[in-house]
Amino acid sequence: MPEIRPFRALRYDPETVGDAGQVMAPPYDVIGEDLHRVLLARHPRNAVRLDLPAGESGEDPDERYRRAARTLTAWRSDGTLRKDPRPSVYVYQQTYRVPGTDVERTQRGFFARLRIEPFGPGSSVLPHERTLSGPKEDRYRLLRATGINTSPVVGLYEDAAGTAAAALVAITADGPVTDITDDDGVRHRLWVVADEGEGSPARVLIAAAAAGPVYIADGHHRYETAVRYRDERRTASTEQDPAFDFVLMLFLDAADQLTVLPTHRVVRGLGDEGIATLVERLPELFVLSPVAAEALVVRFAAAGELAGGAGRFGLVTRVGAWQLEARRAAFSTRPGSGGAAAQALDVSLMGTALDALAGINAAAVAGGERITYTKSAAEAAGLVAAASDGADAAFLLEPTPVASILAVARDGDVMPQKSTYFYPKALTGLVLNPHEW
Repeated sequence: MPEIRPFRALRYDPETVGDAGQVMAPPYDVIGEDLHRVLLARHPRNAVRLDLPAGESGEDPDERYRRAARTLTAWRSDGTLRKDPRPSVYVYQQTYRVPGTDVERTQRGFFARLRIEPFGPGSSVLPHERTLSGPKEDRYRLLRATGINTSPVVGLYEDAAGTAAAALVAITADGPVTDITDDDGVRHRLWVVADEGEGSPARVLIAAAAAGPVYIADGHHRYETAVRYRDERRTASTEQDPAFDFVLMLFLDAADQLTVLPTHRVVRGLGDEGIATLVERLPELFVLSPVAAEALVVRFAAAGELAGGAGRFGLVTRVGAWQLEARRAAFSTRPGSGGAAAQALDVSLMGTALDALAGINAAAVAGGERITYTKSAAEAAGLVAAASDGADAAFLLEPTPVASILAVARDGDVMPQKSTYFYPKALTGLVLNPHEW
């Protein structure tokens, strides 16, 4: 079973920084160049300076990581960041509107430390995603330089009895220590729940999340980096039960109404002949229903509200648009990789269809020349309408159900690229995990 512990977080001192909303940032992997500049200009102590330090022309590539370490040291010295006096768990509530809809949801979880385990047979930490070497190297260099987890891995747990859910509702009935709204209109609130021993709310939450395996929902690169860092530190340390054996995690109940957004596929380089061939061969794998492109965009723009997993897609081309429903029997004669849960995923069906009908196999997808990804159904359709950069067809997807994610992880499989996008993201800067007790 996973080992979860409370910890003494580093947190911003509101008396020093003022408005906490000015010093928070989204996670590093959703920050583009324009937003990075905005965050740097927003406040001199914005967390982006720790989590995504900017490089300067002509400097040693590692200097930006060393700069983040110096910044961390300075902020701890001048009182910008203060370490909580008691080990605690940190309850986190996000209230948000599902993108493309007027539906409002509330997501509750808690931050704590998870003892690091390598993936594999017998592990109680289960992944579902392949990782890339570039992001892992970046996160490793930052972790090695700073010795802190600047942003969390997100893990799902199963709590059939609902004890954690009840505890979270009770805790969030009181006033939070932090209450801010981000640029996307998501409201973020945080409560500090000190560990007061057996039977306390902190222990109730930990026991519920530690009763079974933890499934990594988001942050696979951060987790694998933490494994590498732990192994490196162990070779030079005789410390017993070191803090670097743990990683910062946001624990969410898999039974909660989580929002997973799809990533749509824009296919390039088919040409007029390729588009005609694709449309002609679609009935081999799908039942087709002609529909206006505008209606498809409206439907899939609200995909975060859809259950997903039923093999339904939208297709927009310059010669027409269709709603597609997978003919499962036809797909069964073209088996893909992995077990039954992985092969049943909508994203897996789409991969099979692209290979069979458009000649775009896994290698071509990985190369990035033939497929563009976007979260926006309108953007996908717009690229096709404008034939932007050779865009010929947009396949619009529904989200991957959480139950399917867990099933794939249990089987020891991983999903195709761009299968899940959990929304909303946890803010960076709410809690930092120093590798010290």
